[in-house]
Amino acid sequence: MKNILLILIFSILGLFFTGCEEKQNKISRYVQNWTGVNGVLEIYAGEKLVKRFIAIDKLSTANATEDKLARPYRYGYGYLDENLNFKKDENEKKVYFEFSDYSTNYIFFENPNN
Repeated sequence: MKNILLILIFSILGLFFTGCEEKQNKISRYVQNWTGVNGVLEIYAGEKLVKRFIAIDKLSTANATEDKLARPYRYGYGYLDENLNFKKDENEKKVYFEFSDYSTNYIFFENPNN
């Protein structure tokens, strides 16, 4: 009986994890959202770095209220790294930010220093 139960559990898990790629992506995003990441968003004016947000757990795409279509901007919460040192200093506060999908002057990556 115990062996049959184990086979059944592994079969269900196998079907679950071999499902469509979108389901796997959703699971991956859920786990990442739950565990968080230490994201960094850098904003550039030409080649010059002008703003850096650190300790971002995720970026979200805005959705319309009525039609549920994606809006052309992303938003999130993070600490404004005013002195650009990759560290959350005592005077740096958590802020809301958003930026346009049409902008090409930003990069988002995991903080390599933590």
